[in-house]
Amino acid sequence: MPGLAQRPPAKPVPGSAALIARAELSGRVCYALFDPVAGRMLEDGEGSAPLAPASTLKIATALYALDRLGPSHRFRTRVLRAGDMLVLAGAGDPVLSSDDLAGLAEELVKTGQTSPKRFAVWGGALPRIAEIAPPQADHLAYNPALSGMILNFNRVHLGWRRGGDGYQLSLEARAARNSPRAYTITAYPAAQQDLFGYRFEEGREVWTVSRSAMGRAGSRWLPVRQPELYAGDVFQTLCRARGLVLPAPEVIDKLPVAEELVSHDSPPLSKIAEDMLYYSTNLTAEAIGLHASGAPDLAASAAAMQEWGAAQGLTEGFRLVDHSGLSADSRVTASAMVRLLAGPGLEAGLPDLLKQDPLADALGDDVAGSAAVFAKTGTLNFVSNLAGYAVAPSGRRLVFATLCEDGSRHAATQGQDLPAGVITWTQRAKRLQHDLIEGWIARFG
Repeated sequence: MPGLAQRPPAKPVPGSAALIARAELSGRVCYALFDPVAGRMLEDGEGSAPLAPASTLKIATALYALDRLGPSHRFRTRVLRAGDMLVLAGAGDPVLSSDDLAGLAEELVKTGQTSPKRFAVWGGALPRIAEIAPPQADHLAYNPALSGMILNFNRVHLGWRRGGDGYQLSLEARAARNSPRAYTITAYPAAQQDLFGYRFEEGREVWTVSRSAMGRAGSRWLPVRQPELYAGDVFQTLCRARGLVLPAPEVIDKLPVAEELVSHDSPPLSKIAEDMLYYSTNLTAEAIGLHASGAPDLAASAAAMQEWGAAQGLTEGFRLVDHSGLSADSRVTASAMVRLLAGPGLEAGLPDLLKQDPLADALGDDVAGSAAVFAKTGTLNFVSNLAGYAVAPSGRRLVFATLCEDGSRHAATQGQDLPAGVITWTQRAKRLQHDLIEGWIARFG
């Protein structure tokens, strides 16, 4: 009608290629967008290119473990008595804490046990792995040893404070309520170029810390390389505080015929998997993957998980060597990832296990968008991935995966802690992932 104001034309929505060009992110950006109701691919930008999955691989691990073990599966840590020997028998519980061991010690004392002549720790429920990813730096807490005896994610808390004549250092098996001293691990300042040094001698893990980097005070988590001794040491301290004296712990390879005295059950696997996806815990991923496969080593376990994926119809797009994505040798494609999410993922109720708005930690208030996003991030040096579900205001659900990788810079900085340029690159990649999702919702939602 004449005289009525005309609504301004809607601004055109940039396509995915335009958004990627505008981001000016070095390296490759591969993506796939899938409609789970229609069962068809909506967009595919180099979706068949194999790139490092980083922690998005934990999606596959969670689905694999839930399928093979069942969501109600629990891991039982036991205290046994075999003659004059007391045995702390691990079950590969990936979330066992010092608080849980304190509860076991309390229950054990109530049984009226006398002090045994021997105290042993058994970790044979899982294969012994010295490091999850050997190329990573030795001091990184997310790269510890793994066995069937796991405590506090196999990490120890180091704290230091400068005093009058030097530094005071403490090493604690820290948990929410109980943080006993770790006697099988020690640390001291040293004049050295490397930030940390490590060796195992005379039954102890020994860390050295560069004195020039310590400042007045500080703290950090360190990985544990002798998990059975660590757990035995902590349990010994907790029992002694309750009046039961145990000998120094020894490690045994074979579990003897014994009477069960007390036990502790983990939360159900569904809760463990949800927390693993939320906090991206590498140790938990490797532990539940190894449990699910029953394989003797990590490579064979990853191969078993890949075979499971093939049985789900995912015959291409996965080349796996671990369960956490910490290794730089695993490969996935964006198109394979969205098919995993749209098939086994929806069947298992995966959206309920994923973190909502996972980019909020990096982008803050700028992450506000029109879609509800439930997804898993994956980050290594110059690798930034995001895979999950975006729900439009209309209720339509889209399944997506974006894999961003600067291959040459990633290869050059493996094992380094925050190399130059990585923070800015990662921030830019996450902004691009957010913009891609917003563009997909605007065009398909």
